[in-house]
Amino acid sequence: MEILFFERIDSTQRRLVEGLQKGEVTPPIAYATRDQYAGVGSRGNSWIGARGNLFFSFAIDRGSLVQDLPLASSSIYFGFLFKESLAQAGSKVWLKWPNDLFLERKVGGCITQLVGSSLVCGIGLNLLHAPANFDPLDISIEAEELLERYFSLIESKPSWKEVFSKFRVEFAKSRPHMVHHKGTLFDLRDAQLAEDGAIIIGGERIYSLR
Repeated sequence: MEILFFERIDSTQRRLVEGLQKGEVTPPIAYATRDQYAGVGSRGNSWIGARGNLFFSFAIDRGSLVQDLPLASSSIYFGFLFKESLAQAGSKVWLKWPNDLFLERKVGGCITQLVGSSLVCGIGLNLLHAPANFDPLDISIEAEELLERYFSLIESKPSWKEVFSKFRVEFAKSRPHMVHHKGTLFDLRDAQLAEDGAIIIGGERIYSLR
């Protein structure tokens, strides 16, 4: 994984997607910064970023993904591996379905999208600072060390089955929470977690790709 660090950037996700679409960059590649001022969040929202935190996006060729990964659950796969990288360093962060990193409150998030033949994943983490109603990370770790841990874990290519078996156990922590889908809030207490990472509520199957 080639990692390009920017002193300051509007959005690692937006810039990486533009680079891929223009043919200026090819995967595997990552853009990272500790100063992002117009980040992209879930549901088209902006990600509020404080200087000193960690913001990065990376692109992987679709053909390089593990064969059993349901594409619509890519946020769970890459979000959970990031959580595992933090856990290796001593963090108690967990992944709320489908793409939020949590302690008592949100610490970060993960979004994924397909861009041509590439899967692009963006992650924001309150590495040092947290805005109101959010939590900062519970450990001290350098951004470079964390990225090295994370990309090494990705490159080891754990299967979806292996990752999902761990996430299924952790899903119990998501149940007291709500999730947005098409402008509606759903209570995860009523959700059934399917083998492909979808949740089933009231007979509707909801996937996490976003």
